[in-house]
Amino acid sequence: MSQQKVQKAVIAAAGFGTRFLPFTKAMPKEMLPLVDKPIIQYIVEELVGAGIKDIIIVTGYHKRSIEDHFDHTSLELRANLKQGGKTELLEQTRQISTLANFAYIRQKAPYGTAGPIYDASHLIGDEPFIYTFADDFLVAKPSRFKQLLSVRAEHGGSVLTCFKRNAEDDYGRYGYISGKEIKPGLIDMDTIVEKPGSADKAPSDLASVSGYLLDPAIFEYLHKQRKTYSGNSGEFDIQSVMQDMIADGHHIYGHEITNGQHYDTGNPAGYLEAVFDFALRRKDVNGQLGEFLREKLK
Repeated sequence: MSQQKVQKAVIAAAGFGTRFLPFTKAMPKEMLPLVDKPIIQYIVEELVGAGIKDIIIVTGYHKRSIEDHFDHTSLELRANLKQGGKTELLEQTRQISTLANFAYIRQKAPYGTAGPIYDASHLIGDEPFIYTFADDFLVAKPSRFKQLLSVRAEHGGSVLTCFKRNAEDDYGRYGYISGKEIKPGLIDMDTIVEKPGSADKAPSDLASVSGYLLDPAIFEYLHKQRKTYSGNSGEFDIQSVMQDMIADGHHIYGHEITNGQHYDTGNPAGYLEAVFDFALRRKDVNGQLGEFLREKLK
């Protein structure tokens, strides 16, 4: 099936990060480090690895440090690294600004999963795109974005990143999907229930997590919902938009990511799990960290 190439992505980064206060009073949660690299850089690198050229980051008033991170390295830092003979670090920092074409917009639409892509719609145009977050992600081989792109190349439509989540509190944090199973791990969706609250109210144990590959057809439905949205009706979310699309015959697929690990770094416990996992994968720090953990576990 011939499909338009996917080259654009939107990263939602406008939230307040209240679960990390007081840290997030001045620093975005997206800039929390996993060892020595901010979470959002891992997301950007994964997008670039899947062929994305243009990345739109939707931010809030206190997120300037994200823009600074993906900008050119400051003259002072370059001079310091050169003087210290740290040429490898100099090159690493230089490459950050060349990863992709970056655009930044401030979120104006109401908060919720629909807000960032509503605000970015004029920059996306009539193209398919990836929509993702900087605090809820998967590490997989091949990457989750490559897996989504593979599904779209074969079936068209929109594709949701899915992962089995069945802890009690998961049902209050994620949307859950159901539909016709085309093949193991691939669902042609007929239902998505946002935050069902409990397992008995969820249509399955397959959660929609960490992002989407969306067909541009979603914008027609998104703008229609925005016109009728009332701030008193909760967050401005895309789940009801997707349900309307499905009712009109649009195909939306739920793809269970294979060979992957899901991380929700939007809460302190989930963030610390990711920090330890990423650190233990690093040969330069895992020896000392492993020894420390063994002593603590005694």
